[in-house]
Amino acid sequence: MKPIWIVDDDPSIRFVLEKALGREGWSTRSFTQIRDVLTALSEVDGQDPERQPPQVLVSDIRMPGGSGLELLEQIRARQPGLPVIIMTAYSDLDSAVSAFQRGAFEYLPKPFDLPKAVELIRRAMEESLREDVAEAQLPLKAEMLGQAPAMQDVFRAIGRLSQSQVTVLITGESGAGKELVARALHKHSPVAGGPFVAINTAAIPKDLLESELFGHERGAFTGAQAQRRGRFEQAEGGTLFLDEIGDMPFDLQTRLLRVLSDGHFYRVGGHQALKAHVRVIAATHQDLERRVRSGSFREDLFHRLNVIRLRLPALRERREDVPMLTRHFLQQSARQLGVEPKRMGSDAMERLQNFDFPGNVRQLENICHWLTVMAPAQLISGRDLPPEVLEKVGPGPVAGTAPGDPLSREQGKEGLAGQDMPAQSPPEGMSPDWVLWLGREVQQLLQKGQTDVWEQMSRRFEAQLIRSALTITHGRRVEAAQRLGIGRNTITRKLQELGIEEDTDQG
Repeated sequence: MKPIWIVDDDPSIRFVLEKALGREGWSTRSFTQIRDVLTALSEVDGQDPERQPPQVLVSDIRMPGGSGLELLEQIRARQPGLPVIIMTAYSDLDSAVSAFQRGAFEYLPKPFDLPKAVELIRRAMEESLREDVAEAQLPLKAEMLGQAPAMQDVFRAIGRLSQSQVTVLITGESGAGKELVARALHKHSPVAGGPFVAINTAAIPKDLLESELFGHERGAFTGAQAQRRGRFEQAEGGTLFLDEIGDMPFDLQTRLLRVLSDGHFYRVGGHQALKAHVRVIAATHQDLERRVRSGSFREDLFHRLNVIRLRLPALRERREDVPMLTRHFLQQSARQLGVEPKRMGSDAMERLQNFDFPGNVRQLENICHWLTVMAPAQLISGRDLPPEVLEKVGPGPVAGTAPGDPLSREQGKEGLAGQDMPAQSPPEGMSPDWVLWLGREVQQLLQKGQTDVWEQMSRRFEAQLIRSALTITHGRRVEAAQRLGIGRNTITRKLQELGIEEDTDQG
C-alpha cells in the first residue's frame, strides 16, 4: 500500500499523526513546506519503494511559503484522483469551504480528535483504493460499458456481426442505449467508412416523415422550393438507423418495405427510381409482435426487419454495471462543466444499485449531472442523492433542496427558464427533472451571448438554497447554516453578497 503524506510545519502535528497512523500499520511521509511536496510528486516512481506516490495526502491550510489550497490546486492538476484532506482551525471555516470547492476530500478542524482523524483518513484510503481499481478497469474512450453477462452477450453479437451488413432490429426499453448499439454496429462493420444517419420516426410529424426519409422534388408540395435529399440518400454507402420504428405510420411502412425488398425508392413528387446502397438498423421499445397482432404494424415489414434481433437489457437487469457507469458519467459531467469529478460513497452507491431506474442508462446519466452540480462535497453520500432515488430506496434529506421544494421559484424570483417548478413532491412515477429546466436556461443564456452564466446561475442556486433553509428553520441562521453544512460566517456573508432581505430571527 502506498504511504500517507503529511504536510504541516508544526512538528507536534506531524508527530501525533505519524504515530497514530503507524499503529494502524500504515506508512507515512512527512513534509514541512509546499515546494518539497511538489518536488516529491515530480519524482514519484511506482516501482521504487522509496519514491512511492501517496495514497492520501493530509495538509495544513496555512504554512510558510504557501497554503494548502495552493497545494490542492497543484495536486488536482497532477493527480486528480488523489484524496486530499485539508487541516484547518475552527476560525478558518471559510477556507475549508473554499477547499471543498477546489476538490478537497474532506477538512479536518484543529484541534482534532485523533481517533476521528484516523477514521477520516481510513475513509479516504478506502475511497482511493476503490478509485485505483475502478481506473484500472475502466476502458479509455469506451463506446459502451458493461460487465454484466447480458451486456457481454450484446458485445459478442456485435463482434459476430462485424463482417456482415445484415439488417438488425434492436429492442429494449427507452433510455437503455439502443442508439449506442447501432453506432457500434456501424463502426465495426464493412460500411464503417460511410455515414451513420439516425432518424427518430416517432419524433417527426407524419406529414413530414415521408419527405425526411425519401426526400422530395421541387414543387412536390407547398413550401418545397428546392429539391431535398432524404435520409436514405444521406446515408448512401453507410448505415441508416431508424429509431422507434414501432411508431412509424402504417402507410409509410409500405414504402419502407419496398426499399428493404428491392433497394429502390422515389422522392416525394419524383418519377425516377433511386437505388439505396444502405444498411438499415432499426430499434424500438414496442412489442412488435403485439403490434402485428393488433394490425398496427405490417407483418411482412416485421419479418424484413427481424433478420437479427439484439435485445438490450434494462439497467435494473445489470445492476453490477451501475458503479462503472456512474464513475464514467461523473467524469464525463465534470469534464463538461470544467470541475473536478466527484466520487460516490459506499452508501450512495448501494442506494443507486438498489434503484430500479425506470429511465435506464439515460436516467443514471442525468442523475450524475445532477450530482455534479448539487452534491455539496467531493464525496457523495446517500443523503445527497436526488429525490427520485431517495423516494424509492429510502428516506433522507436531499442535498441542496428543502423537502418537497426542488428549486421552486421564490415568490416569482430565482426561477429556472421562467418556469414554475412543483411546490410539492411529484406524483408517483414522475421524475423531478428540474435539471432539464436548468439545461434549457443555461442554453438560452449562452445563446444570448452572455459571458457570466456560471456566476449568474451560481448566485441563483445559492440564493434558493439559503431561502429554503431559512424557511424550514423559521429564519434561524445558525440552524439553517448547520442544516446546509456551512458555517455561520458563511451564511451571513452570502446573505449580504446575494442581497437577500430578511425578516427573520437572527439567532
